[in-house]
Amino acid sequence: MAKKKAKTARQIAVIGLGRFGFNLALTLEELGCEVLAVDKRMDVVQDIANKVTHAVQADVNHEDSFRQLGLSNFDVVVIAIGSSIQSSILAALVAMEEGAEQVFAKASSELHKKALQKIGVSHVVFPEKDSGVKLAYNLMSVNMIEFLDITPDYRVAEIIIQESLAGKTLREAELRNRFGLNVLAIRSEDKVNVSPQADDALHKGDMVVVLGHTKDLQRFCQSC
Repeated sequence: MAKKKAKTARQIAVIGLGRFGFNLALTLEELGCEVLAVDKRMDVVQDIANKVTHAVQADVNHEDSFRQLGLSNFDVVVIAIGSSIQSSILAALVAMEEGAEQVFAKASSELHKKALQKIGVSHVVFPEKDSGVKLAYNLMSVNMIEFLDITPDYRVAEIIIQESLAGKTLREAELRNRFGLNVLAIRSEDKVNVSPQADDALHKGDMVVVLGHTKDLQRFCQSC
């Protein structure tokens, strides 16, 4: 479905378009990803077809046709199937066998989680704890490890400082001027600075807590 090429956007396949998968696919598309949305129900595929890069009807239980999706070409494959543990496990196995770079899978129970981990899925999420929107933000940026909705438009996010910002002061990083993000705290090793100043330096691995508008966090994710 997708050809290997120099990419400016992350390519992510979402398998299973229940509420979790549907919201995940839409949010990833809004964040600038190239999204392949897959479900066995044609009506659901038609609902999302004009909202994502590609939408395909496919049943994971028809293994030969499922393998034709070209999952090895995607940065991340998310198995968002919760109604059938068997289908979820089969989809995860195929994705890994096809060489997908990263495989995330939704679990509907602790037993489902253990089964996914047994076959080698390292990223397992629970919809009750991890919404599709939340996972989309985390997939978009290796820097962002958690966020909390304050209002529908504003979020508090935890960001890990990477090499590009290491050694800079808050003034030099320009998180507020460039992205509209207000820095609330900086955690460096065991120390927490709850009143960071413009001249405070950032170090690789520091945890920075920021408050910002959803669209500003989207811009930040796309720049990472």
